[in-house]
Amino acid sequence: MPDRAYRAAPAEALRCEPLGELTAIFDRRSMQTHIVIAPIPEMLAAMGEAPCDAATLAARLAAAFDLDGADDAAAVIADRLAELATMGLVAPA
Repeated sequence: MPDRAYRAAPAEALRCEPLGELTAIFDRRSMQTHIVIAPIPEMLAAMGEAPCDAATLAARLAAAFDLDGADDAAAVIADRLAELATMGLVAPA
């Protein structure tokens, strides 16, 4: 079964503010603030505007960061994408 594809929230809908090791993400659409840690901000930035599945996102992150085992990372990233969907920061494409 192929990975579910997600679309990140539009960049103008989110305001990201680094707070040391944490990042506050204010969603202008829901008026909610989410406090997250790495790699969530990096994942959102790497998704871009087009629909993206976990394997594609793992490959993009592996190219940008020293990521060992992108295949193993894809399973973890799939879980994080599902969590981001629950928070409303990504949506199924």
